[in-house]
Amino acid sequence: MAQWIYGKHVHSIDEMTNLSKANREKLGSLFCVGCTAPVEVTKSKDGTVKYLFPTESGKWVETVYIPEGERATLCVSCQVGCKMNCLFCQTGKQGFQGNLTVCDILNQIYTVNQLVAEEGGTPLSNIVFMGQGEPLDNFDSVLKSVEILTSSDGWAWSPRRITISTAGLRKNMRRLLEESECHVAVSLHSPIHEQRMQLMPAEKQFPLSDLVTMLKEYDWSHQRRLTFEYTMFGGTNDSTLHAKELVKLLRGLPCRVNLIRWHKVPDVPLKEVEMETMEHFRDYLNNHGITTTIRASRGQDIWAACGLLSTKKQLDDQ
Repeated sequence: MAQWIYGKHVHSIDEMTNLSKANREKLGSLFCVGCTAPVEVTKSKDGTVKYLFPTESGKWVETVYIPEGERATLCVSCQVGCKMNCLFCQTGKQGFQGNLTVCDILNQIYTVNQLVAEEGGTPLSNIVFMGQGEPLDNFDSVLKSVEILTSSDGWAWSPRRITISTAGLRKNMRRLLEESECHVAVSLHSPIHEQRMQLMPAEKQFPLSDLVTMLKEYDWSHQRRLTFEYTMFGGTNDSTLHAKELVKLLRGLPCRVNLIRWHKVPDVPLKEVEMETMEHFRDYLNNHGITTTIRASRGQDIWAACGLLSTKKQLDDQ
């Protein structure tokens, strides 16, 4: 059955023609493939595509396909809403509506890959758990999804094609390091404890300093990548002081920093940053030994850029 589902990409048990009709009917009465089409597809002028998927719980979740040359990344969600309530994130404003099942998570990947193939688009080359929700808050489902994607009976992907992002939940961070070989991305956003706590309430329970200490104990020499995501806000976390504190915090840790341009979210008292400021910040970090890049913003016009995903409207319409 695994070969039919992950190798031949069937949508129903009835398509598994090497099984007898009687066995197909019996299996079909007990199980389903779980492949569900999106109810809405929105395309950006830059080629980014946002999909709205139904979940097994009767809610909705958004997924973003980002093609770039011969590569294509899928930004996958793991929860409906999010508990983290980060000040700058639209998903957090939705509140927490529930965890996605393994089927919900895999359906995003499986279905988008099929839709892209049918349209002659670039097949998926990478998956990032950076959509709605905190992956370490639904880690069992995320981990099982990764196991299927990397299994020889599944998609047989290298775990290096998958990145799991987190705000840094300590208990499951250790599990992520020990039970998975995927790349790790940590949402940082400020190297200063008091300010990070204002931006990310999770900082109170899971201090960045403790997390970095844990990460420094791990062996990163086996091509596993550690990235810190740093969303920049004008006049808030974009000063030379912040850059200096970042260098001090990350010194000696094999990692890179991704600077992300924040896009305005309604009723949030933060400002967008100037590109010149981001470039100065990037150059300072690079010049002080911290490999840093500015992530290209994609899908802003369809509310698919970083921090803009939300299915609150669909939930309110129920």
